[in-house]
Amino acid sequence: MPVYRIFRLKDSQRGRFRSAPHTSGVTNVKPKDYSEEGTAEAPSPYAAWHQLKESERPLELGDLLERPGGELRICKYVGFEEARWVLPDVETGFESSPAAVGPPQPAAC
Repeated sequence: MPVYRIFRLKDSQRGRFRSAPHTSGVTNVKPKDYSEEGTAEAPSPYAAWHQLKESERPLELGDLLERPGGELRICKYVGFEEARWVLPDVETGFESSPAAVGPPQPAAC
């Protein structure tokens, strides 16, 4: 039975999520908008939702469940839909450097 990692949408983002129009397809989510909060062992996201429904912290709109292997599901009004982490681009500093041309040079000893 899968063990889902629970990611809670931060309160500062919850109002924005509730008022956003529903979109179909994959929902892109930012890690900075979530905090990890425990796990739930259940055969499906819906079973995890049902299990947590009567708990002290039920799943709310915008919360995420992550299966082992990284598959994300987001809790929406219509059920659980696919989600994907959006990670910021990391700049190395070499982006503005000119491209090297010519054959590789042998290493100096």
